[in-house]
Amino acid sequence: MELEQQITVLLVDDHEMVRIGLAAVLDTEDGIEVVGEASGGEEGVRMAQQYNPDVVLMDLVMDGMDGIEATREVLKNCPDCKVIVLTSYLDDEKMYPVIEAGAFSYLLKTSRANEVADAIRAAVRGQSVLESQVAAKMMDRFRTPPPARALHDDLTDREMEVLRYVAQGKSNQEIADELVIGIKTVKFHVTNLLSKLEVEDRTQAAIYAYKNGLAQ
Repeated sequence: MELEQQITVLLVDDHEMVRIGLAAVLDTEDGIEVVGEASGGEEGVRMAQQYNPDVVLMDLVMDGMDGIEATREVLKNCPDCKVIVLTSYLDDEKMYPVIEAGAFSYLLKTSRANEVADAIRAAVRGQSVLESQVAAKMMDRFRTPPPARALHDDLTDREMEVLRYVAQGKSNQEIADELVIGIKTVKFHVTNLLSKLEVEDRTQAAIYAYKNGLAQ
């Protein structure tokens, strides 16, 4: 189905030949009009305010304001605009921040001309497009989240030993005899491990130890 109105597009890329090539290709597409070309992030933000385009094709790595900050600023001033990242970079330190900044779609510059045009039309319809490699990286990130750090990971080796004896129901004096240390030292370790495990007393510490397999 043909869109009744022209989709206005702003190009933001610090490589002139890239802009010229994109403009030439997109101008041949039905229903798409390139209304401006910016050579950097600052200029892109200004031109977005000036033209209020439907879509901004945004490069990421540029001198001065990069594509991440430019995306944030464009969307602050033109909230109805859709920013489509078009970049050569696939590393996490750029991809995730720009998506968090509000980028609607993420394409690589290896994408074919018709794929870029289709992504522009999809954006206007409210449909995001992620290049296959980008989608795969995002799936991997959310499929295997990093494990949460356990409270007992902060215990020292000695505190872990004391915790095991606490879980066995031994008194401070019995623990001192087992470890051949002073009772004041035992009390010091007990106080520390209760704080680190965020429990109030020895009984709660013992329950924590059993629940986490630390009472052997």
